[in-house]
Amino acid sequence: MDPAAVLARGRAVLESEAAAIRDAQARLGDAFVGAVRAILACKGRVCVTGVGKAGLVGNKIQATLASTGTLSYSLHPVEALHGDLGMVHADDVVIALSKSGGSELVQLLPPLKKMGCAVILLTARPDSPAARHADFVLDIGATEEACPLGLAPSSSTAAMLALGDALALTVMEQKAVEPDQYASYHPGGALGRFLMRAREIMRTGDNCPKVRQSATLAEFYETVLKAPLRAGAAAIVDDAGTLVGIITHGDFFRLFKNRATDWDRPVGEVMVRNPKRIGADARVMEALELMRRFAIDELPVVAEGDRLAGLIDIQDLIARGFTCFDNA
Repeated sequence: MDPAAVLARGRAVLESEAAAIRDAQARLGDAFVGAVRAILACKGRVCVTGVGKAGLVGNKIQATLASTGTLSYSLHPVEALHGDLGMVHADDVVIALSKSGGSELVQLLPPLKKMGCAVILLTARPDSPAARHADFVLDIGATEEACPLGLAPSSSTAAMLALGDALALTVMEQKAVEPDQYASYHPGGALGRFLMRAREIMRTGDNCPKVRQSATLAEFYETVLKAPLRAGAAAIVDDAGTLVGIITHGDFFRLFKNRATDWDRPVGEVMVRNPKRIGADARVMEALELMRRFAIDELPVVAEGDRLAGLIDIQDLIARGFTCFDNA
């Protein structure tokens, strides 16, 4: 194996696929605008269909549509011709993918058109039989495949995928999808964690120990012990419920290294005043950054007017998959 030849082939493949995407970009025109309008006006769902590698690319495009707020589903053309056509409704919009504009799509598109569906076709053959049944034909161009034999779908599928992303993300922008909406489609994994709000993970009620600043150290300790979930601190509030301080387990036991410390001493005399805090609508990632920067394990969460809303414990972050390396 010649390393130089291997690198040359890899670069040639990437260049060929990049050229295919640039060619598809240059061909964008009124049909793309019409396709975006059709998806935005769709009262049903977007059906994505294709055969072979084009079908696999279609699955990814469908997933992108769904994850960015456009109701969508995938349909295999062959299965559709044998009964699955029943899942398609007249108010659906169809995105069909076929480099040649032939295959089973030629049989599938007429029934879809007869039902009343708008059809968007991604193809390298805008004069193909399938194109005659499409309302909007998006030409990916006829860039040569990156395959050494010029046969395996590669440049063409790269262009289809990029064009599908262009459709989905343009529709997303036109719908003005907000980060919170996007987060609701991604509740799990790293992305869900990145978009999570403090109010979604904070401890509340009995699991958020709190005492007034007039309470004694004995009352503080009793309140911490009563929390159903193990608590490492208690927030200190005034009569209006405003956060004024915090005492952690560590603070408490440091006080009692001195045997003269009085259990009846008011917590207001020994609490950490003006503690670090975060708003209930702030991202959890911001809370994690604060906790990491100041080496703290508990962080009060406040609502409007600095009223105590909850408490974030580092153990809860770890349990949800956050680590000290997130956003590092």
